[in-house]
Amino acid sequence: MESTPSDTQRLAAADSGFNFPTPEAWKALLSRYSHIVLVANSEAVDFERLRSELPEAALYVFFNNVYKVLDEPFAGHAVLVARSGVMGANIVHRREVADVLRFFTGDDFLGVVNIRVSPEENFSEESRFNGTGTRHLDLTQMIGDLYPTGKIATSGFAMALWLADLQLPGKILLAGFSAKRSEKWKVFDVHDWTFEQIFLRLFARMGTISMMGGVDASPYAALAKRFPQVPPVEIALTAAEVLSERLHNANSQIDRLMSVTKSLRAVEGFFRRFKPKTRKERFLEKSKE
Repeated sequence: MESTPSDTQRLAAADSGFNFPTPEAWKALLSRYSHIVLVANSEAVDFERLRSELPEAALYVFFNNVYKVLDEPFAGHAVLVARSGVMGANIVHRREVADVLRFFTGDDFLGVVNIRVSPEENFSEESRFNGTGTRHLDLTQMIGDLYPTGKIATSGFAMALWLADLQLPGKILLAGFSAKRSEKWKVFDVHDWTFEQIFLRLFARMGTISMMGGVDASPYAALAKRFPQVPPVEIALTAAEVLSERLHNANSQIDRLMSVTKSLRAVEGFFRRFKPKTRKERFLEKSKE
């Protein structure tokens, strides 16, 4: 992993197993790149387009289980963001470190950034990443007062916000941030996908970031061109009215499905009682003792 002189500045003891670079160190490290590309674990990522349109000086930021988007080792400037959970970095406690890091074998790999976004999440020591240079990043305070209560921010959203606040000279590009479930990969309900999409699209329209492979342009922009005499607020209110009606209709069908599947869900709930507890559930029970 590449380093800078200021990387030696730490907010924790040198022998603690954790490496917390200062904001100045982060900025010095990341300012050398023309683009910071956040690659979502999504089928919407278009690597062929990314590599053809961006210069070699771009840094690609990958997240957790990169085998969702990579089929072979990545050639180029890259860094892996490893999200923490209550048991430490997810790829550590799931024993996936080797499976993930095999995709990064070149000298241009910056190493691992172990992040946490919620106070319940815990870091993993640098030694747990199979000898790969690791930095730690605590984003709990930045996200705490911003994100909707009861939900947890995604790693991509948290990193996008943090990078924007760093005010780097390079451009920040989000690739594949569609927030859509696919046949292969699901989206988790613990995140507020609606809030994140609104926030990121506003960021994009302000010019703070760019988005590719998720949302390139507003589908309602054509309405403003077709009806130039109508104020934008009226277009927004009309769109909200239609969407509200469609959501109401969808909820009616969902209620009907819930009624039809009531017996099936009762059977599923009965058999779930016999399902063995996961390592995470056993860990949480033990921590409460």
